[in-house]
Amino acid sequence: MPEIILTTIIKAPIKRCFDLARSIDLHLHTSSKTKEEVIAGVRSGLINKGETVTWKAKHFWITQTLSSEISEMNSPFMFEDRMLDGAFKKIQHQHLFEDENGKTIMKDIFVFESPFGIYGRLFNFLVLTNYMRRFLQERNQIIKRVAESEEWKKYLQE
Repeated sequence: MPEIILTTIIKAPIKRCFDLARSIDLHLHTSSKTKEEVIAGVRSGLINKGETVTWKAKHFWITQTLSSEISEMNSPFMFEDRMLDGAFKKIQHQHLFEDENGKTIMKDIFVFESPFGIYGRLFNFLVLTNYMRRFLQERNQIIKRVAESEEWKKYLQE
């Protein structure tokens, strides 16, 4: 199973970064390239443990849906979302946060498994792992930019 690990250093308080990472509204903003929209579950605001969201988006010119649940949460240090239904065989995404002298170390551990056996593994190797890494990196850079500016106020109330 492919595993993507990313670390982003953000010059902002840990709670702000934690909340921005679980903001449905900011997620919609960060995924505008794939035309993501919420079609079920939590539609705006902050998603919490036990809550679900279903996304509809266009990846590789194909409209897909993905339902996930926040399966674990320990505010403001971590939350985990897991795919309930979608095109993948499995998705598990841990979002980890650590305070280091007023900066936040945001770490993503993204594990996924594609269907279709050997063909799915080949697609992961050739295309999907790099595609998902870029998607997550772009999202994290937007979270960083928003958290480090006054823009965070559009998504959160501190």
